[in-house]
Amino acid sequence: MNRTQGAMATGAGMRRVAIASCVGTTIEFYDFFIYGTAAALVFPKVFFPALGATAGTVASFATFAVAFIARPVGAVVFGHFGDRIGRKRTLISTLLLMGVATVLIGLLPGAATIGVAAPLLLVVLRFAQGLAVGGEWAGATLLTTEYAPRQQRGRYAMFPQLGPAIAIALASAAFLVTDLTLGNQSFLDYGWRIPFLISIVLVGAGLYVRLKIEETPVFRAAQRQPPPTHTPLREVFTQAPREILLAAGAQTALTALFYTGTTYLTSYGTSPTGAALSRTLVLSLGIVAGAAMALTVILSAIYSDRFGRRTLIMLACGGVMVWSLLLFPLLDTHSPVAFAVALIVTLGLEGIGYGPIGAFLPETFPTQYRYTGAGMSYNLAAIVGGGITPLVSAPLTAAFGSFTIGVLLCGLALLSLCCTAALPETKDRDLRQAQPSVAAL
Repeated sequence: MNRTQGAMATGAGMRRVAIASCVGTTIEFYDFFIYGTAAALVFPKVFFPALGATAGTVASFATFAVAFIARPVGAVVFGHFGDRIGRKRTLISTLLLMGVATVLIGLLPGAATIGVAAPLLLVVLRFAQGLAVGGEWAGATLLTTEYAPRQQRGRYAMFPQLGPAIAIALASAAFLVTDLTLGNQSFLDYGWRIPFLISIVLVGAGLYVRLKIEETPVFRAAQRQPPPTHTPLREVFTQAPREILLAAGAQTALTALFYTGTTYLTSYGTSPTGAALSRTLVLSLGIVAGAAMALTVILSAIYSDRFGRRTLIMLACGGVMVWSLLLFPLLDTHSPVAFAVALIVTLGLEGIGYGPIGAFLPETFPTQYRYTGAGMSYNLAAIVGGGITPLVSAPLTAAFGSFTIGVLLCGLALLSLCCTAALPETKDRDLRQAQPSVAAL
């Protein structure tokens, strides 16, 4: 480790990087999750009232899924600039894009006011959110992994991984306060907009923190080398296509479990045909589940420095295989206690696998296309796990019963387990050196 990297890794600079990465992913995923919460609780009535309850919910989740199509595009676009001009400037751009898109959603009139233009504009803004998140995660994890000491990369890569867990709690709390202070009709009329509009304050805070950090020492060292002759996208798909696919497969089940817990279960919990619980209770449980996920992220990320990234991720995949088959029979009891256990265990189990991912994916790719490679694999997994799985959950439940979703999750967990096993352990790699290919290991 060079002197600059060592100083930054042990001093105030490392703390600033950790805070900047955590604050940034928290804001990005807060904006992302309030959309998911609104898609479950509000959007069917505000933007798709003519479709009825079931079709309106499906249409609402379809707009939610649009962002997952955009995320690989964001990974390519922002990954290119992140690998060429730097991590810091690219991350500032993703934060601004997310903030503008989210505030505009909060200002968007409903279908009763502007007709079909309302859902169309909603799709455009949702696509912009997806672009931003597609570029955000990889850059935030690169900040910490490229600064951190080799033996503590899992520990420091924990900070951007905490962002989604904190964001779940914040998004649930924002909707909970709004729901408690307004009547049901006021909540549907304008109250749901408040969590979207207050994100501008969070974005301002995030920009302030990110402007204070410096470019990573690993990237600065790479800039002193002769420039690559090809684009990062071409390099990653010609030199590491297997790593891209395996890394995406390794986290597909975790992504599916996560969005099942945060989006589908929120809808199920408040649905008359589901758990039929109050919004207040479901949102309160969302805060508790976010805390449970944060705890398991912290523990698994720290222990990944000792036992390895693969071990913890494979442990989580094995747990998902078992839990997914128990989850929906438990939910079908329609018990508030069962719903609470289901939500908390789902997100807690997700955290076990998600914690090590923050170091595992950046360590898998060399510096010259690390941003693009990590971002592409992360967001390809999001298409299947986060976009398709929640979208098909409601039709599957209606046609075959909720247990079929558990079978789907179990199959994805088996896929992720096999893909993780096919990847090499990365915790002892030197990030300043080109990584060997999977085929060479």
